[in-house]
Amino acid sequence: MTTALALGPRTPARLARDVLGLFKLRIGVMIMLTALVGFAFTPGPALSPAQVLVLALSVMVASASAGAFNQYVEAESDRLMARTRKRAFVTGALPHTPVWLVVIGALLAVSVAAAWWALNAWAALYVFLGAFFYAVVYTVWLKRRSWLNIVVGGLAGSFAVLAGAAAVDPAIGALPLLLALVLFLWTPPHFWSLAIANQDDYAAAGVPMLPVVVGTQRAAQVVFWSTVALVSASLLPVLFGAGAWYFAAAAIGGAVFLTKSWRLARRPNRKTAMASFFASLFQLSLVLAGATLDGVLR
Repeated sequence: MTTALALGPRTPARLARDVLGLFKLRIGVMIMLTALVGFAFTPGPALSPAQVLVLALSVMVASASAGAFNQYVEAESDRLMARTRKRAFVTGALPHTPVWLVVIGALLAVSVAAAWWALNAWAALYVFLGAFFYAVVYTVWLKRRSWLNIVVGGLAGSFAVLAGAAAVDPAIGALPLLLALVLFLWTPPHFWSLAIANQDDYAAAGVPMLPVVVGTQRAAQVVFWSTVALVSASLLPVLFGAGAWYFAAAAIGGAVFLTKSWRLARRPNRKTAMASFFASLFQLSLVLAGATLDGVLR
């Protein structure tokens, strides 16, 4: 019996779930929202509803293409990790053929061209760079070579903020630049917390995530100090005009993440690592919500 047959009948609903999972649309939606926050946080002329729609879709589709490329490249190593061994290319639910590379390339090209046509060349460049850094710099060049993989890969989120900001004003100002810095600094403690919780999986797959390279205790301490840097940076926009809503959101989210990462540093285990991981999501959500409110009410 083949793997695909063992999975059961290929209903349209199941196929749709497999395709959506391949393109990592949940992450794509998050990246899209980040770009929209970059747009809202940037002072400047208003975009038309059509331009906002193009910004949102171009960033989401570019992110989806990068996510699918990641799964295409990592199909073999995904078999070795409990967290990823049920992905569609691993199970055989979707055929692992070069046709997917054509689809992925076409989606990226269309998203970049749409951003260039409806917005401007700078916004299109940042849309492209976000996908490129995740798909090529992180997935192909660094993931299996250096524990710095996720540090550099974090630029993918930063470029989404810059795409949104450049759609308003290509001469990007201090506020969106600082928000992009926050996204860059957020990525390492977020993913290193998850890596501590799944350290054995990464070791089995030969991925040099930080806890695999330096050990759990030291990695947990790095997560805490990385969180300190992140929270400090998240408060800097207040010095450049961000208001009370942003400050309150950044302070509350930062306090929660600092508390959980401190507990992880004191007692590194799967439970405290996952608590730190979810706290990072809470912190980022509050920062993005605060930035949006600040931009709308400014």
